[in-house]
Amino acid sequence: YSYTLVREIETRLGRAASPRYALALTVDTSEEGLAIDSEDNTTRYNLVGKVEFALRNLSSGQIEVSGNVENFTGYSATGSTVATLAAERDAQKRLMVMLADQLVTRLYAADLTP
Repeated sequence: YSYTLVREIETRLGRAASPRYALALTVDTSEEGLAIDSEDNTTRYNLVGKVEFALRNLSSGQIEVSGNVENFTGYSATGSTVATLAAERDAQKRLMVMLADQLVTRLYAADLTP
């Protein structure tokens, strides 16, 4: 999951040739069953994600911004095994995109201009 998150953040912010900041990330995801049919099969899941982050100034070593962002997305498990796995992978990607959007918004809001 974290590969997709980092790729999405880099797409939005770019990569600096000589960076001023380092971004540390801790990604945590969990899955919750939501809907159960009459045969006790889970037919819908929520994928919940949380990213803790800290943006450190490389010259001073000081943490400039830190915090966490959280979000969730769902997927259906009513199709075949292959369809369910595809839906789960798609949900994981959607979740990482949403978390990247939230994280980048928080970094922009911090207004770190010198």
